[in-house]
Amino acid sequence: MKRFGSNLFWQSIKVAGVGAALMMSVSASNAQSGPFVGFDGTWSGNGTVSLSDGSTERIRCRATYKVDGSGSGLQQTLRCASDSYKFDLSSNVTTQGPDRIIGTWNEASRNINGNLQGRAGGGQIEVVVEAAGFAATLNLTTRGNKQSVSISSKGEIRGVSISMVRG
Repeated sequence: MKRFGSNLFWQSIKVAGVGAALMMSVSASNAQSGPFVGFDGTWSGNGTVSLSDGSTERIRCRATYKVDGSGSGLQQTLRCASDSYKFDLSSNVTTQGPDRIIGTWNEASRNINGNLQGRAGGGQIEVVVEAAGFAATLNLTTRGNKQSVSISSKGEIRGVSISMVRG
């Protein structure tokens, strides 16, 4: 009788282990099914910034993306600098439906902030950022460990083009 109870105990442990593994894989797949799949982590790279005076400078950039546990929220920081120019952009974004996103953004070095809205999914984020007297478009594309960032506006920064890698 003791042996039967022991086998039943180990079978229960196995079933519990399989159940826990299954629950973790379901949670992981849910977190990976949102519009921000592939963005989570730290990225760095180089690019160019085009200024309103017509000049173009090389920039170095570092980005951090944190996707929340549900996959429906994203915090982003993007810091870039050249020899004479820098910007420090952060944003908080949430989903509003399957691919629509809204949020807020802040550029710390110029003390400007506002709202953003657009679409996300399939490794891409396309948003319009707005503040009093300012508007820009921001496009991010992630494929594996590579990411491209493009910003265009009619302000001091006319355009930014950045290529980054994760890690």
